[in-house]
Amino acid sequence: MSISPLLTTAGWAAIGLLVLYLFFVVSSRAQGRSMRISIVVVVVLLVLGISLNAVGAGLVFIDQFEAGVVVSPLTPGGVRPDPLTAGIHWVIPFIESVERFSIAQQEYTMSGTPSEGAVQGNDAVEGRTSDGQQVFIDATIRFSVDPTKAVEVRRRWQSQERYMSGFVRPTTRNVIYNTSARYKVEEIYGSKRAELQQLIYEQLITEYSRQGLLLEAFQLRNITFTADYAKSIEEKQIAEQNALRAKFLVDQQKQEAERLREEARGQRDAAITKAEGDAQATILRAQAEAEALRLVSEALKANPDLLTFRYIEKLAPSINTVLLPSNAPFLIDIKSLLQQPTAQPTPTPQPTPAP
Repeated sequence: MSISPLLTTAGWAAIGLLVLYLFFVVSSRAQGRSMRISIVVVVVLLVLGISLNAVGAGLVFIDQFEAGVVVSPLTPGGVRPDPLTAGIHWVIPFIESVERFSIAQQEYTMSGTPSEGAVQGNDAVEGRTSDGQQVFIDATIRFSVDPTKAVEVRRRWQSQERYMSGFVRPTTRNVIYNTSARYKVEEIYGSKRAELQQLIYEQLITEYSRQGLLLEAFQLRNITFTADYAKSIEEKQIAEQNALRAKFLVDQQKQEAERLREEARGQRDAAITKAEGDAQATILRAQAEAEALRLVSEALKANPDLLTFRYIEKLAPSINTVLLPSNAPFLIDIKSLLQQPTAQPTPTPQPTPAP
């Protein structure tokens, strides 16, 4: 809180006491009472009142979010060249005065929604893209007065209301309009929106700096189009979604066909592997049988009667007599042959004369 108003109030209070004192003395004399005016009291109250008013008028307190511009008829140009920063300062009482400029962050919004913008009603920036489409841009800027250039801002614009209406609003709208005209509507709507915002921000930094202002942020809030173009965008998005869906279905069918091909390839490989295994088993079995036949052949070579014996042994349970071929017309008693001891060699049958 500034102390200057308190000092000024105290000064006027002292002068008010002086007036009351003089009125009291004059009234008392008028009533016939003998009273003298105290020169000491008059001087003290007068000096105190003037001093407090002078100190109150000359002592200036600047808040941390303010910058002070000293208006002085004693300075060329009418203002001191250096602004007053946060703290307590002294100016010449009753001759110099201080105008305060806020250096706190300020926000200015231009929007098509009536309740959002700094100006009531539709305040969106209307522009044209490079392909001739009409666009409506909502934007917000945040800025502050450069404390070191507060005197320059005051000389140029005199007040905050004037630089807001005379510079901030028209300059920002002009930069947005000119920059958006470099892009096609599809680029603003999609892939290059961030690039557009950054380009506008960089241009506004330069413009604001020239006026003693610090641009802290620029934001593209919303971009809208005419009803016809908005409808065409919606139809295009629907078409793109349908195309993506069709592509997805095609990819899905391709994946299914690939899966079936892989499954058939696996079945084919399994059949080949099984056939190779069966062939290998057949080969091994044939080799085993060939080896068995070889062993049997060797055994028959070593014992030619073995085959006859095995033949008789197979017939023995049901046949008792065997008639040999015509070139060997013999009758053989199979039971007597089988009942002979196995340890004794089988006697060679003697030929029997034919009857």
